[in-house]
Order: sequence, then C-alpha cells, then structure tokens
Amino acid sequence: MKIAMLSSLTFVVAIAVSCSTTKTYTINSKSGTSTQGTATFTQSGKTVTMDLNVSKLTPGIHAVHIHEKGDCSAADASSAGGHWNPTSHKHGQWGHDEFHMGDIGNLNADQEGNARLLFKTDKWCLGCVDESKNIIGRSLVIHADKDDFKTQPTGNAGGRVGCVEIK
Repeated sequence: MKIAMLSSLTFVVAIAVSCSTTKTYTINSKSGTSTQGTATFTQSGKTVTMDLNVSKLTPGIHAVHIHEKGDCSAADASSAGGHWNPTSHKHGQWGHDEFHMGDIGNLNADQEGNARLLFKTDKWCLGCVDESKNIIGRSLVIHADKDDFKTQPTGNAGGRVGCVEIK
C-alpha cells in the first residue's frame, strides 16, 4: 500500500514539475510601420521565458517594454498605457538598481530588420494571482528607438512600432 501511494505521489509530482504554459502572439504593426513577428511566453515552474522574434524593423536598436494595459487598438499603441510598474520604481535597466517590472531592455535589428530577444525571469507569471507579477492583461510594446535606461519614465524609447496584447 505504501509503495503504491509513493509511486502515485511520485507520478503526480513528476507531472506537476514538467507542466508548463506556452502562449504565442502575433505582433501588431503600429505607427505606420510594417513591424511583424511573434512573441512567445512560456512559464515552466516559476520561470517565464519570452522569445521575441521580430521582422521588418528599421535596422538598429529598439526598446522593448511591458505596458500596463492589454490594449493595442490605437494606431500608435497609446492604448497600451505607460510602462507596467506595479512596484512604483523608477525606470531603469533590468537587474540594475531600480527598474520597472516592464523594463525588458533593447533588441538589435540587423540590416534586414530582423531581431530576436530571449528573456527569462522569475519576476513574472502567466495568470497567477499576484498582480505584481502577472503579465496577462498587459501589452508588449516594441519602440522605434533604444532605451537609454535613465530618462524618466520611458527611457526616451520613442514611438511604438509593434504591440502584442498578452491574453
């Protein structure tokens, strides 16, 4: 009886540990651009991985942020609101001093306008009850310019060229 119960418990734990949630979204072009691509979010245990694959960007560096509202309906993505900042910190660079929970960083588009960014964190979750971590109901925004990691509250990142509603 103990062996059967232990085997069942081991099986349940193995399944729970191996479970993950993956959500893939299409990037909506904004501000008259042709920005395209996908954003995939995978939660495995307490870690969320974002795999951002973007095309048709202008070559160079572009800021990427999570914004407070899951709404990309405006032509310039202004409907996404400001940076997601549930902890009321100053804007900055992820992992350095103060930063918003939405301060992801920059991606670099090559001469053909293609870019990829892999980002992992245990500070986000997909659908958990902790609103200071839950990115569902937010937007991922790709900006026209790079994030300087110091200008408040936006990093001087420029217009919004791509937007994803994280549902």
